[in-house]
Amino acid sequence: MNIWLLGILIFLARVVDVSVGTLRTISIVQGRTKIAFFLAFIETSVWLLVLSAVLPQVMHTPVLGLFYAFGFATGNVVGILVEKRLAMGYTNFRVITTKFAKEITNSLREKGFAVTTFEGEGKDGKVTEIYVASERKNLTTLVKIVKEIEPDAFYIAEQAGYMSKIHRPTMVPATGWRGIQKKK
Repeated sequence: MNIWLLGILIFLARVVDVSVGTLRTISIVQGRTKIAFFLAFIETSVWLLVLSAVLPQVMHTPVLGLFYAFGFATGNVVGILVEKRLAMGYTNFRVITTKFAKEITNSLREKGFAVTTFEGEGKDGKVTEIYVASERKNLTTLVKIVKEIEPDAFYIAEQAGYMSKIHRPTMVPATGWRGIQKKK
C-alpha cells in the first residue's frame, strides 16, 4: 500500500479515535455511564486497528509515527469542537445587573426559561441576580437575550453536575392537542 495513503488513513482513524475519547472523557465527568461505555468500545476498537497498522512499520517508516502523532493532536481539537457543538450537560447561568433586571427576567420568561431572581448588594449598591438552570445547548440563546437588553451585562455560566429536574423552554406556541387543552 502506498505509504502516503496509509499515513492519511492512520491520521484520519486517529482523529476519530481521539475525538471519541474526548467525548468519552466528558461523558464520564458528567456521569453519563451508558454513553461513556459505548464510546469507550468504539475508541478502543479504532485505536487497536490503528496501532496494529503503525507498530509493525514505524521502525522502517518513521513518517507513520508523525501521521499518528498529528492525528492524536488533531483528534483532541476535533473532539472539543464536536462536544461544544453537541453542548452536552447543564449550565447554571447567572446575570448580575443594576439596571435592567425586570426587562431581562421578563424576556427570558417569555422565551420559556424558568427564572429566579435574588436581590443583593454589590460594590456600587443594590443589584439583582438573575438565575437560570438550563441545558447547555441553550447558553447561546440566554447570552443573546441578555446582551440585546443590556450589552454590558455581567454574566457567569457554570457547568452544573446534577439537577433534580430541568425546565425546558417552550418557545413554540401551543398548537394541536396542546392548544385544545389550554382552552379548557
